[in-house]
Amino acid sequence: MMFTGLIEEVGIVEDMAQTGNKGRITIQCSHVLEDANIGDSIAVNGVCLTVTSVDKRQFTADVMAETIKSTALSQLRKNQQVNLERAMAASDRFGGHIVSGHIDGIGEIIRHTEGSEATYFQIQTSHELLRYIVKKGSVAVDGISLTVADVDTKSFTIALIPHTLRATNLGVKSKGDAVNIECDIIGKYVEKLLKPKEEPDATMSDLLERNGFV
Repeated sequence: MMFTGLIEEVGIVEDMAQTGNKGRITIQCSHVLEDANIGDSIAVNGVCLTVTSVDKRQFTADVMAETIKSTALSQLRKNQQVNLERAMAASDRFGGHIVSGHIDGIGEIIRHTEGSEATYFQIQTSHELLRYIVKKGSVAVDGISLTVADVDTKSFTIALIPHTLRATNLGVKSKGDAVNIECDIIGKYVEKLLKPKEEPDATMSDLLERNGFV
């Protein structure tokens, strides 16, 4: 599945519950339900989830315990706003950047500044994620495709135009709130390709020979 980071709708959490090794989230919405079916993928704050039930006013998705633990979905509560985007269709216009819906980590908003033309959010996150975040590059924050305005050793800054604030849940976010972060996948592919080639896994015949059986 692939997403673009262009949010289609802001939904409202109707219920969020966890039992044993999995959870379940139910979200009230309208636009993304127009052609939604069981088994379809919808990104919720950037997390790719599979629809397990749907009606005219809401959909439900199962969430693995590991997904809840490793993303900001763990902090969702009833009536909170969430960003929603359906998986991209082959015929759609590609307007954002490549977003997989697989979250790399969590960030925390540490500064919220109103500018004359934009609103700035400074987000603190781990060094492991910051290595993939570059100035003027792309990053997905709660599933929103955004351009990095600045980056330092501990955080990065994004600039949001008024439309983005109105059309997403970042308009109600403030200092101390957690957000899901997905780094640009291109950087991760480049890093993988530039790494020294690793030795292939030993075959069974290799192991037998090393241990004196051949």
